[in-house]
Amino acid sequence: MTMTNPPALQLYTVREQLAGDRKGVLARIAGLGYGAVEPFNILGDPAGLRADLDAAGLLTCAVHATPAGEQAAPLLRAARTLGAGTVIVPHMPPARFADNASIQALAAELNEIAARTADQGLRLGYHNHDFELASIVDGRPALEVLADALDDPADGGVLLEVDTYWAAVGGQDVPALLGRLGDRVRYLHVKDGPVTREDPMTAVGAGRMPVAEILAAAPSAEWHVVELDHCATDMMTAVGESLAWLAARGLAQPVRRRRGAR
Repeated sequence: MTMTNPPALQLYTVREQLAGDRKGVLARIAGLGYGAVEPFNILGDPAGLRADLDAAGLLTCAVHATPAGEQAAPLLRAARTLGAGTVIVPHMPPARFADNASIQALAAELNEIAARTADQGLRLGYHNHDFELASIVDGRPALEVLADALDDPADGGVLLEVDTYWAAVGGQDVPALLGRLGDRVRYLHVKDGPVTREDPMTAVGAGRMPVAEILAAAPSAEWHVVELDHCATDMMTAVGESLAWLAARGLAQPVRRRRGAR
């Protein structure tokens, strides 16, 4: 599949920089050639963030949030304010993946949230860390057991955003995993590094991840989202180098903006 959406950046990558100069950092991200971002902690100032994104010419590919309980309604409102069509649950406790019964209960919960989210015109996704892959349930990674129990995203069910790096840290052959998960995978977190839990990540292309093979293994992915949880080098430099590496290999199409254009 030819990726038609522009390259995106998870804003958690630049959380420290955003705290000091959100408008300026977003403009720099756009200037590097990113066309979209994936916000987190969206309740703080959704209208202001949307204004800054519009000024930079950046789309919102999705947001990270868990629209459940008392926060469900305000989170969905914030997602719509930001122009997102998809809300991705960023984390569930490892205990929810400990055994089959726990996974089935979680799937039922996520399916229910997805149905409510769909009523608001939004899709629901789930984002993995390492423990969903390191936990083996009935001979399979727990994330795959969960995927089988989720309603089909084609019918308004739960899609997957596979964090490729944490899947590798969890012990998986990531291209093979993506092949097994199939077209439920609609987002990929693209990151690189030494493939260890604690060591700093690197710019994409500078670590041990087989990035090109991974991207080719998920033709159903609508968005490729660069993310570095932490990095030993300058973060903004690594963000730029990541996109440049992808673009040089035909794995991303940077957005070319005229000087001064929004």
